[in-house]
Amino acid sequence: MCVVVLDGVIVATALPYVPDSGAPAGLRVDFDRYAEHCRWLVSSGCRGVGPNGSLGEYSSLTDEERRRVARTAVEAVGGGGGGIVVVGVHGVGSHQARYWAECAAEDGADGVLCLPPTLYRANRGEVVAHFEAVASVGLPVMVYNNPFDTKVDLTPEVLAEIAQIDNVVAVKEFSGDVRRVTEIREIAPDLTVVAGADDVLLESVLMGATGWFAGFPNVFPEASVRLFELAMAGKLSEARALYEAVVAAFRWDSRTEFVQAIKFGMDFVGRYGGPCRPPRGALSAEQVAQLTADMERAVGGIQ
Repeated sequence: MCVVVLDGVIVATALPYVPDSGAPAGLRVDFDRYAEHCRWLVSSGCRGVGPNGSLGEYSSLTDEERRRVARTAVEAVGGGGGGIVVVGVHGVGSHQARYWAECAAEDGADGVLCLPPTLYRANRGEVVAHFEAVASVGLPVMVYNNPFDTKVDLTPEVLAEIAQIDNVVAVKEFSGDVRRVTEIREIAPDLTVVAGADDVLLESVLMGATGWFAGFPNVFPEASVRLFELAMAGKLSEARALYEAVVAAFRWDSRTEFVQAIKFGMDFVGRYGGPCRPPRGALSAEQVAQLTADMERAVGGIQ
Protein backbone atom coordinates (compact mmCIF):
# COMPACT_ATOMS: atom_id res chain seq x y z
CA MET A 1 0.00 0.00 0.00
CA CYS A 2 1.38 3.41 -1.02
CA VAL A 3 1.90 5.79 1.92
CA VAL A 4 3.00 8.95 0.10
CA VAL A 5 0.88 11.96 1.08
CA LEU A 6 0.02 14.46 -1.66
CA ASP A 7 -0.68 17.66 0.25
CA GLY A 8 0.64 21.18 0.60
CA VAL A 9 0.61 23.72 -2.23
CA ILE A 10 0.99 21.95 -5.58
CA VAL A 11 0.68 24.29 -8.54
CA ALA A 12 -1.25 23.30 -11.64
CA THR A 13 1.29 24.83 -13.97
CA ALA A 14 0.42 27.05 -16.91
CA LEU A 15 2.30 26.22 -20.09
CA PRO A 16 4.17 28.89 -22.08
CA TYR A 17 3.86 29.01 -25.87
CA VAL A 18 5.80 31.12 -28.34
CA PRO A 19 4.89 31.82 -31.98
CA ASP A 20 6.15 29.22 -34.45
CA SER A 21 4.50 28.72 -37.82
CA GLY A 22 5.54 25.06 -37.88
CA ALA A 23 3.92 24.16 -34.54
CA PRO A 24 0.29 23.22 -33.87
CA ALA A 25 -1.91 26.34 -34.15
CA GLY A 26 1.27 28.31 -34.79
CA LEU A 27 2.37 28.05 -31.16
CA ARG A 28 5.36 26.08 -29.89
CA VAL A 29 5.83 24.98 -26.28
CA ASP A 30 8.77 26.85 -24.73
CA PHE A 31 10.21 24.02 -22.65
CA ASP A 32 13.14 26.05 -21.31
CA ARG A 33 10.81 28.75 -20.04
CA TYR A 34 8.53 26.09 -18.56
CA ALA A 35 11.42 24.49 -16.67
CA GLU A 36 12.39 27.89 -15.27
CA HIS A 37 8.80 28.49 -14.21
CA CYS A 38 8.66 25.18 -12.33
CA ARG A 39 11.91 25.97 -10.53
CA TRP A 40 10.65 29.46 -9.63
CA LEU A 41 7.47 28.07 -8.10
CA VAL A 42 9.34 25.60 -5.91
CA SER A 43 11.99 28.14 -4.91
CA SER A 44 9.10 30.45 -3.92
CA GLY A 45 7.87 27.93 -1.36
CA CYS A 46 5.42 25.73 -3.28
CA ARG A 47 5.68 22.03 -2.49
CA GLY A 48 5.50 20.95 -6.09
CA VAL A 49 4.06 21.28 -9.57
CA GLY A 50 1.32 19.58 -11.55
CA PRO A 51 2.03 19.43 -15.28
CA ASN A 52 -0.56 18.40 -17.87
CA GLY A 53 -3.64 19.54 -16.03
CA SER A 54 -6.44 21.50 -17.64
CA LEU A 55 -4.58 24.70 -16.76
CA GLY A 56 -1.60 23.22 -18.62
CA GLU A 57 -3.80 22.79 -21.72
CA TYR A 58 -3.03 19.06 -21.92
CA SER A 59 -5.87 18.45 -24.38
CA SER A 60 -4.26 20.86 -26.87
CA LEU A 61 -0.92 19.04 -26.83
CA THR A 62 0.41 16.35 -29.12
CA ASP A 63 1.31 13.09 -27.38
CA GLU A 64 5.00 13.92 -27.82
CA GLU A 65 4.55 17.36 -26.28
CA ARG A 66 2.51 15.99 -23.39
CA ARG A 67 5.20 13.46 -22.49
CA ARG A 68 7.95 16.05 -22.76
CA VAL A 69 6.09 18.54 -20.55
CA ALA A 70 5.96 15.96 -17.75
CA ARG A 71 9.61 15.05 -18.22
CA THR A 72 10.60 18.72 -18.17
CA ALA A 73 8.86 19.25 -14.84
CA VAL A 74 10.51 16.17 -13.32
CA GLU A 75 13.94 17.22 -14.56
CA ALA A 76 13.41 20.77 -13.28
CA VAL A 77 12.24 20.12 -9.72
CA GLY A 78 11.93 16.37 -9.12
CA GLY A 79 14.48 14.20 -7.36
CA GLY A 80 17.06 16.55 -5.86
CA GLY A 81 15.28 19.61 -7.22
CA GLY A 82 13.33 20.16 -4.04
CA GLY A 83 9.78 19.66 -5.31
CA ILE A 84 7.31 16.92 -6.06
CA VAL A 85 5.70 16.40 -9.46
CA VAL A 86 2.08 15.23 -9.76
CA VAL A 87 1.36 14.60 -13.43
CA GLY A 88 -2.10 14.89 -14.96
CA VAL A 89 -3.01 11.59 -16.64
CA HIS A 90 -6.56 12.37 -17.73
CA GLY A 91 -7.96 10.28 -20.56
CA VAL A 92 -11.17 9.34 -22.31
CA GLY A 93 -10.83 5.75 -21.11
CA SER A 94 -8.92 3.83 -18.50
CA HIS A 95 -6.45 2.48 -21.06
CA GLN A 96 -5.41 6.01 -22.05
CA ALA A 97 -5.21 7.21 -18.44
CA ARG A 98 -3.23 4.13 -17.43
CA TYR A 99 -0.84 4.69 -20.35
CA TRP A 100 -0.10 8.22 -19.18
CA ALA A 101 0.32 6.97 -15.60
CA GLU A 102 2.85 4.40 -16.85
CA CYS A 103 4.71 7.18 -18.67
CA ALA A 104 4.69 9.30 -15.50
CA ALA A 105 6.12 6.40 -13.49
CA GLU A 106 8.85 5.81 -16.07
CA ASP A 107 9.73 9.50 -16.07
CA GLY A 108 10.09 9.76 -12.29
CA ALA A 109 6.88 11.48 -11.20
CA ASP A 110 5.89 11.41 -7.53
CA GLY A 111 2.19 10.93 -8.19
CA VAL A 112 -0.62 11.43 -10.69
CA LEU A 113 -3.78 13.51 -10.85
CA CYS A 114 -6.67 11.78 -12.61
CA LEU A 115 -10.18 12.75 -13.66
CA PRO A 116 -12.92 10.18 -14.20
CA PRO A 117 -13.29 9.21 -17.88
CA THR A 118 -13.47 12.40 -19.92
CA LEU A 119 -16.04 12.92 -22.69
CA TYR A 120 -18.20 10.12 -21.28
CA ARG A 121 -20.65 10.23 -18.40
CA ALA A 122 -19.47 7.07 -16.64
CA ASN A 123 -21.54 5.21 -14.08
CA ARG A 124 -20.26 4.32 -10.61
CA GLY A 125 -18.85 0.93 -11.56
CA GLU A 126 -17.07 2.37 -14.60
CA VAL A 127 -15.59 5.17 -12.51
CA VAL A 128 -14.23 2.74 -9.91
CA ALA A 129 -12.76 0.51 -12.64
CA HIS A 130 -11.13 3.57 -14.23
CA PHE A 131 -9.30 4.46 -11.03
CA GLU A 132 -8.40 0.84 -10.35
CA ALA A 133 -6.62 0.72 -13.70
CA VAL A 134 -4.70 3.94 -13.05
CA ALA A 135 -3.80 2.99 -9.47
CA SER A 136 -2.49 -0.40 -10.58
CA VAL A 137 0.54 1.37 -12.08
CA GLY A 138 1.77 1.95 -8.52
CA LEU A 139 2.10 5.72 -8.22
CA PRO A 140 0.10 7.64 -5.61
CA VAL A 141 -3.17 8.78 -7.18
CA MET A 142 -4.99 12.03 -6.50
CA VAL A 143 -8.55 11.64 -7.74
CA TYR A 144 -9.95 14.78 -9.33
CA ASN A 145 -13.61 15.60 -8.82
CA ASN A 146 -14.65 18.14 -11.45
CA PRO A 147 -18.34 17.51 -12.15
CA PHE A 148 -18.59 20.62 -14.33
CA ASP A 149 -16.19 19.35 -16.99
CA THR A 150 -16.74 15.60 -16.75
CA LYS A 151 -20.47 15.53 -15.85
CA VAL A 152 -19.48 12.86 -13.30
CA ASP A 153 -19.85 13.90 -9.67
CA LEU A 154 -17.59 12.02 -7.28
CA THR A 155 -19.78 12.40 -4.22
CA PRO A 156 -18.37 11.61 -0.78
CA GLU A 157 -20.04 8.18 -0.95
CA VAL A 158 -18.37 7.38 -4.27
CA LEU A 159 -15.04 8.68 -2.99
CA ALA A 160 -15.31 6.42 0.04
CA GLU A 161 -15.44 3.45 -2.34
CA ILE A 162 -12.61 4.75 -4.52
CA ALA A 163 -10.52 5.38 -1.40
CA GLN A 164 -10.42 1.61 -0.79
CA ILE A 165 -8.27 1.17 -3.91
CA ASP A 166 -4.58 0.70 -3.13
CA ASN A 167 -2.50 3.77 -4.06
CA VAL A 168 -5.45 6.20 -4.08
CA VAL A 169 -4.32 8.73 -1.50
CA ALA A 170 -6.02 12.08 -2.14
CA VAL A 171 -8.88 13.91 -3.80
CA LYS A 172 -8.80 17.27 -5.51
CA GLU A 173 -12.27 18.56 -4.64
CA PHE A 174 -13.58 21.03 -7.21
CA SER A 175 -17.33 20.85 -6.66
CA GLY A 176 -17.26 24.19 -4.81
CA ASP A 177 -19.31 22.72 -1.98
CA VAL A 178 -17.08 23.10 1.09
CA ARG A 179 -19.52 20.99 3.14
CA ARG A 180 -18.06 18.01 1.34
CA VAL A 181 -14.67 18.44 3.01
CA THR A 182 -16.08 17.42 6.37
CA GLU A 183 -18.17 14.61 4.91
CA ILE A 184 -15.23 13.14 2.99
CA ARG A 185 -13.11 13.24 6.13
CA GLU A 186 -15.88 11.46 8.03
CA ILE A 187 -16.45 8.55 5.64
CA ALA A 188 -13.01 8.33 3.97
CA PRO A 189 -10.69 9.38 6.80
CA ASP A 190 -7.51 8.14 5.13
CA LEU A 191 -8.07 10.24 2.01
CA THR A 192 -6.21 13.56 1.90
CA VAL A 193 -8.63 16.33 0.92
CA VAL A 194 -7.11 18.92 -1.40
CA ALA A 195 -8.76 22.24 -2.21
CA GLY A 196 -9.35 22.22 -5.95
CA ALA A 197 -10.64 25.74 -6.52
CA ASP A 198 -8.70 28.83 -5.48
CA ASP A 199 -11.79 30.77 -4.41
CA VAL A 200 -12.76 28.27 -1.71
CA LEU A 201 -9.25 27.74 -0.37
CA LEU A 202 -9.66 29.33 3.05
CA GLU A 203 -13.06 27.75 3.64
CA SER A 204 -11.73 24.31 2.61
CA VAL A 205 -8.69 24.49 4.88
CA LEU A 206 -10.81 25.61 7.82
CA MET A 207 -12.94 22.50 7.31
CA GLY A 208 -9.93 20.18 7.19
CA ALA A 209 -8.35 20.23 3.75
CA THR A 210 -4.56 19.86 4.00
CA GLY A 211 -3.61 20.49 0.39
CA TRP A 212 -4.23 22.95 -2.41
CA PHE A 213 -3.90 22.03 -6.08
CA ALA A 214 -3.70 25.60 -7.13
CA GLY A 215 -3.94 27.93 -10.11
CA PHE A 216 -3.09 31.48 -9.05
CA PRO A 217 0.23 30.61 -7.40
CA ASN A 218 1.43 30.69 -11.02
CA VAL A 219 1.02 34.46 -10.56
CA PHE A 220 2.05 35.12 -6.95
CA PRO A 221 3.43 31.95 -5.34
CA GLU A 222 4.98 33.46 -2.21
CA ALA A 223 1.78 35.22 -1.16
CA SER A 224 -0.24 32.10 -1.96
CA VAL A 225 1.98 29.90 0.18
CA ARG A 226 1.80 32.46 2.98
CA LEU A 227 -1.99 32.39 2.79
CA PHE A 228 -2.07 28.59 2.90
CA GLU A 229 0.33 28.43 5.84
CA LEU A 230 -1.62 31.07 7.80
CA ALA A 231 -4.81 29.09 7.26
CA MET A 232 -3.18 25.81 8.26
CA ALA A 233 -1.79 27.46 11.40
CA GLY A 234 -5.22 28.79 12.36
CA LYS A 235 -4.13 32.42 12.13
CA LEU A 236 -7.51 33.43 10.86
CA SER A 237 -7.41 37.21 11.11
CA GLU A 238 -4.18 37.39 9.08
CA ALA A 239 -5.36 34.74 6.64
CA ARG A 240 -8.69 36.46 6.12
CA ALA A 241 -7.12 39.85 5.44
CA LEU A 242 -4.86 38.38 2.75
CA TYR A 243 -7.63 36.20 1.32
CA GLU A 244 -10.02 39.12 0.97
CA ALA A 245 -7.36 40.97 -1.03
CA VAL A 246 -6.82 38.15 -3.53
CA VAL A 247 -10.14 36.31 -3.68
CA ALA A 248 -11.59 38.41 -6.51
CA ALA A 249 -8.66 37.30 -8.66
CA PHE A 250 -8.99 33.75 -7.34
CA ARG A 251 -12.60 33.60 -8.56
CA TRP A 252 -11.29 33.49 -12.12
CA ASP A 253 -9.92 30.03 -11.36
CA SER A 254 -13.52 28.76 -11.34
CA ARG A 255 -14.56 30.42 -14.60
CA THR A 256 -14.51 29.06 -18.14
CA GLU A 257 -11.66 31.42 -19.07
CA PHE A 258 -9.45 30.43 -16.14
CA VAL A 259 -6.45 29.54 -18.32
CA GLN A 260 -6.51 32.86 -20.14
CA ALA A 261 -7.07 34.71 -16.85
CA ILE A 262 -4.15 33.13 -15.05
CA LYS A 263 -1.84 33.68 -18.00
CA PHE A 264 -3.03 37.30 -18.09
CA GLY A 265 -2.21 37.54 -14.38
CA MET A 266 1.28 36.23 -15.01
CA ASP A 267 1.84 38.85 -17.71
CA PHE A 268 0.38 41.50 -15.38
CA VAL A 269 3.00 40.85 -12.67
CA GLY A 270 5.92 40.57 -15.09
CA ARG A 271 6.02 36.81 -15.58
CA TYR A 272 5.47 35.30 -19.01
CA GLY A 273 1.95 33.94 -19.44
CA GLY A 274 1.50 34.32 -23.15
CA PRO A 275 -1.18 32.99 -25.48
CA CYS A 276 -3.32 29.85 -25.36
CA ARG A 277 -3.86 27.28 -28.05
CA PRO A 278 -7.34 26.77 -29.50
CA PRO A 279 -10.07 26.25 -28.60
CA ARG A 280 -9.22 28.95 -26.08
CA GLY A 281 -9.43 32.43 -27.53
CA ALA A 282 -8.72 35.91 -26.28
CA LEU A 283 -10.48 37.52 -23.32
CA SER A 284 -13.10 40.11 -24.17
CA ALA A 285 -12.51 43.79 -23.48
CA GLU A 286 -14.97 43.61 -20.58
CA GLN A 287 -13.18 40.61 -19.10
CA VAL A 288 -9.82 42.31 -19.40
CA ALA A 289 -11.14 45.39 -17.62
CA GLN A 290 -12.57 43.35 -14.73
CA LEU A 291 -9.52 41.11 -14.48
CA THR A 292 -7.22 44.14 -14.44
CA ALA A 293 -9.16 45.62 -11.54
CA ASP A 294 -9.08 42.29 -9.68
CA MET A 295 -5.35 41.93 -10.23
CA GLU A 296 -4.68 45.50 -9.08
CA ARG A 297 -6.59 44.78 -5.88
CA ALA A 298 -4.69 41.54 -5.32
CA VAL A 299 -1.26 43.01 -5.95
CA GLY A 300 -2.06 45.98 -3.72
CA GLY A 301 -3.22 43.68 -0.93
CA ILE A 302 -0.13 41.51 -1.16
CA GLN A 303 2.23 44.46 -1.00
